[in-house]
Amino acid sequence: MALILGIESSCDETAAAIVDTSAPTLEHRILAQHIASQDEAHRPYGGVVPEIAARAHVEKLAPLIAATLADAGLDLSDMDAIAATAGPGLIGGVMVGLVTAKALAMAGDKPLLAVNHLEGHALSPRLADPALAYPYCLLLVSGGHCQVLEVRGVGDYRRLATTIDDALGEAFDKTAKLLGLGYPGGPAVEKLARQGNPRAIRFPRPLVGSGDANFSFAGLKSAVARIVQGGGEDPADVAASFQQAAIDCVVDRTRIALGGLSGMSALVVAGGVAANAAIRVALEGLAAEHGLRFVAPPPALCTDNAAMIAWAGGERLAAGYADPLDAMARPRWPLDPTAEAVRGAGVKA
Repeated sequence: MALILGIESSCDETAAAIVDTSAPTLEHRILAQHIASQDEAHRPYGGVVPEIAARAHVEKLAPLIAATLADAGLDLSDMDAIAATAGPGLIGGVMVGLVTAKALAMAGDKPLLAVNHLEGHALSPRLADPALAYPYCLLLVSGGHCQVLEVRGVGDYRRLATTIDDALGEAFDKTAKLLGLGYPGGPAVEKLARQGNPRAIRFPRPLVGSGDANFSFAGLKSAVARIVQGGGEDPADVAASFQQAAIDCVVDRTRIALGGLSGMSALVVAGGVAANAAIRVALEGLAAEHGLRFVAPPPALCTDNAAMIAWAGGERLAAGYADPLDAMARPRWPLDPTAEAVRGAGVKA
């Protein structure tokens, strides 16, 4: 049995969790977890303010770790390793979590696991689904990242596609802001879209039909802005039509990426946008086209959380990895460092 304490602080969620990597089911794997949301602090600004986020992590992290240990009925001495997000993310928040993990690892004489936040998302489906085997095709969609990866094993990723400008989660948040839906925007747009007609407005589908599998959402965002500023359209129709355009782009791009793969065990989606039910349904149909199993973590494991960091740390520990106490916090950290750089936001991934 390996007990891993995980810490997540890369953006606007302060989280701690304890995971038992040997347990057979998700219910038994997550022994305790606490997440402190900062939504109320950032809502007046319509997005995450890095300084506010970093201060909140400083205030909340130590009590969260103590509460998580207490809920599990365990002490620091019971842990086999300490895992924390070391990037990519807002550097102030990443440093808070990583420095805390270093202190706990040194005080308890435990291995430190400096986890790539994207690897946490990439491996989170295996936390939820013990039957998911390597290799699998992963669509990673969040506020900062949109890419397709071949997941071959722990630390072994091949990027097949990425965004050349904006991420899908950013497009959802911008649409929510334009429609006055507040923050966080993704769930609000999805909720409003259920009341609208997805064919009411013909939004563009950037790059659909092009030869490569890369994503682009900047043009779609601009089109939504023009429609909203022009007035006269039902907000529910705008939300539904935007969401359908985004889905059509995601399915088309992922289909192209899948065409270059063989031997995959599943099509997997992870990241914050993976909680969107309509996107899941569309991807499930795409998986069926290719004779693949479709796997998505429970919505609670799609958004930033410490259980996925603990799990990724546990997988790294089992593979023989550990990190020195001088491991660096990184604002950018690609899963596939050999992938060719692309212009725009894609270089972050």
